[in-house]
Amino acid sequence: MLIAGVDEAGRGPVIGPLVIAGVMIEETDLHKLVDLGVKDSKLLTPQKRETLAQQIEECALIYHTVWLSPAEIDRVVKSKRKLHKLNRLEAKTMAKVITILKPDTVYVDAADRLTDRFAEHILENLTFNPKIVSEHKADLKYPIVSAASIIAKVERDKAICQLQQKHGNIGCGYPSDPKTIKFLEDWTRKFGTYPDFVRKSWKTAKRVMEKTDLRQQRLQ
Repeated sequence: MLIAGVDEAGRGPVIGPLVIAGVMIEETDLHKLVDLGVKDSKLLTPQKRETLAQQIEECALIYHTVWLSPAEIDRVVKSKRKLHKLNRLEAKTMAKVITILKPDTVYVDAADRLTDRFAEHILENLTFNPKIVSEHKADLKYPIVSAASIIAKVERDKAICQLQQKHGNIGCGYPSDPKTIKFLEDWTRKFGTYPDFVRKSWKTAKRVMEKTDLRQQRLQ
């Protein structure tokens, strides 16, 4: 029996990609993940995540990641289609990962308030019919999803590190980080627009831009 877990990292930030990762392993080898001490990536230090990510990659049959750029996210969020647009994008992307893995059973951390609906949206984008276990906080309940969350988080951290090296201190990319807000404010004052690694459709980005525009009007 082939068991997979799929999770994401970076749904909420205003800066950087949303990363979705999948990990697959033989059901009889699931104990290896427990032995490694995998758990929800948010409960681990960056150093521990990196170590575990390497160990997970070594014991997995296959793993796969997909990065959703800010432009892709903005395009979906700004579209005039139905509600739950970001949820549908996540489900569609998880289906891409699952298609690569081809598990018998897959556990997913549901982004939708309705877990069964999230599973249905994934199945809509598959050409085969694995068993899907869709639950909230699956990364806390199932080691295979914890493993996927670790891979996703490490990939997301790499993306932010690359941006830091090129553009200076951008913070962690979340709206709650004052360093991220300061970066957005400084950038918009200097360039009058946003770079391609910022999610322009986010309320935070819009609010900072409106504040910058108002300040510039007052200076004129």
